[in-house]
Amino acid sequence: MSYFQAILLGIIQGLTEFLPVSSSGHLVLGQGILGIKQSGNEFELMVHIGTLCSVLIYFRRQLFSLFLSLFDASRTRERKIILGLFIATLPVVVVALLFNDYIEAAFESSLVASAMLCVTGVILFIPSWLKVKLQDSSITPNPPTILQSVVMGFFQALAILPGISRSGSTITGGLLAKVHPAMAAEFSFLMAIPAICGAAVFKFKDFNESTNLEWGPSIAGTFAAFLFGLIAVYLVLATIRRGKFQYFGYYCIAVGLIGVFYFSQNP
Repeated sequence: MSYFQAILLGIIQGLTEFLPVSSSGHLVLGQGILGIKQSGNEFELMVHIGTLCSVLIYFRRQLFSLFLSLFDASRTRERKIILGLFIATLPVVVVALLFNDYIEAAFESSLVASAMLCVTGVILFIPSWLKVKLQDSSITPNPPTILQSVVMGFFQALAILPGISRSGSTITGGLLAKVHPAMAAEFSFLMAIPAICGAAVFKFKDFNESTNLEWGPSIAGTFAAFLFGLIAVYLVLATIRRGKFQYFGYYCIAVGLIGVFYFSQNP
């Protein structure tokens, strides 16, 4: 993988990580189109760490408040968010442990990623199909309840496959569970922190043993993912406030169908 290819993929990762269009799916498709043969998903994890840093920077104040709540019982709202994040992370941990080999294989298939992009498109349309009523945006949003956290965690577990958007799935799950749209988006971003950190720990052995990862280009791609991920956070929050979330479904289905056609003809 060249530096140009790595930076290009990093930009794709950064822009698509928080938009509901599946960054992992775009990475797999990008590698397929560029003819990059990168076994395993270590590079994908590296650029995900780049976008993780974007979340840490953007939500630094909220994260500091969450940290303080560990020592201050009066911060009940922050403690509810921490409990919700813990509960929402459990499903993806279970899925990763039970189906790791299948997940690794899925990341090697551009055709699978294309098909799953179509699934993402369908997921994004669900709230509008069911006519989910959004709460008043002027109301200060409450943290997700335990049940709402379970629902969002389930949708995050689905998004472990390339092509299924993590942010799109979790925000949709939150809207279906009647979480305030702004809180659904914020909670979705915060859910990325334990998910990516857990994946990094899970893949630590692969980093030590891998002979396929090219560190120079990978670091360049990670830095690009960080910069453009920060931009994407601002973009998606503005989008969710305007209520235009489901329109990304058209894009996902269109790209997915094109990918299915292309990669079925060029395996």
